[in-house]
Amino acid sequence: MFTPISHFDDTRNALRPMQRVDNVREAARDFRRDMLAKPKVLFYKTFELVRVPYPSKFAYLNAFGLPTPFVHLCNRLFVIQFSSSEGVKTLLVSPSDWEHQRATPFFAELDAKAGPMIGVLEALVLKKTSTVLQCLTSIGLRPEDIDYITYDHLHTQNVSRWLGANGRSAVFPNAKLLVMREEWESAQSLIPWQNQWYCPQGTQGIAPEKLELLDNSVWLGDGAVALVRTKGHTEGNHSIVAHTDSGLLVTSENGVSLDAYEPKHSAIRGLADFAKRTGAEVIINGNTQEYVVDQYISMVQEKSIAGPNPLDERFPNMVPSSEAQPYWLFPGTAPTLRTGNLEFGQLSLPVH
Repeated sequence: MFTPISHFDDTRNALRPMQRVDNVREAARDFRRDMLAKPKVLFYKTFELVRVPYPSKFAYLNAFGLPTPFVHLCNRLFVIQFSSSEGVKTLLVSPSDWEHQRATPFFAELDAKAGPMIGVLEALVLKKTSTVLQCLTSIGLRPEDIDYITYDHLHTQNVSRWLGANGRSAVFPNAKLLVMREEWESAQSLIPWQNQWYCPQGTQGIAPEKLELLDNSVWLGDGAVALVRTKGHTEGNHSIVAHTDSGLLVTSENGVSLDAYEPKHSAIRGLADFAKRTGAEVIINGNTQEYVVDQYISMVQEKSIAGPNPLDERFPNMVPSSEAQPYWLFPGTAPTLRTGNLEFGQLSLPVH
């Protein structure tokens, strides 16, 4: 089920950071060529779950040029099916259990500051579109049909309901979490500035057999999907790459919009100027700033894998797991290009 990917081995060993950038970019191009020669996913569909406020100072670190305090992030669910020697497998990417993640300290603090106005402010800045289970029901999938779940990183995530924890049964009884070992172990012992972004008890008490801990990048099944280690935004960050009818689609939260990957073409105030002034070719999403040099390199890696976007070739074929969206309350934050809803292939429903 898991085939190691060696393209990026040793590409970050150079002492000179820009040499690491060049090495990773070259390896990404080779990886892209090889993955495009592999099969396509059987099914790929995105669903909007919820939109939440996120500080613009983190979203476009050091580059945003307006006083608008927040951007509106749209958190998505991805349902992907691929072939394997064990048959068709169903993978959920970013299945955020947002109904049970409000205890994440950052959001809990926003709630506390709102006080008795919480209801009014929530109505203004939260858009609750759907839940994971509602999305699955809408296409005919049942919880027991899910084989794997994965997240590019574990900020804010509460996986205890999905996988079962502390004696509670799992909503997805047959699913395993695909996660980099670094990310999982990091989440078990956080330093203070990290823990503001992790849901308390969100990863605690889960049975080891529900975990698939990965030590490096892998292809899944027939190679139509890859999990590529992209350390930076968090210690164990990885990107999800899917071969679709629209080419290779790359998902993570290293960047919050396509503008972040090509700021020189951005209409968002400050980004193009920052890119010109500093020479930066990407703008990182930097709330915890754990490994900012690696995150910069990883964003170059991601966009080199993705290749040009068919809607506008100035931008890469990225699909951020949480993508900034225009919102009247947050002026000047509308991305230059957005991915929109995506669907490819035909869903395979198990025989029950």
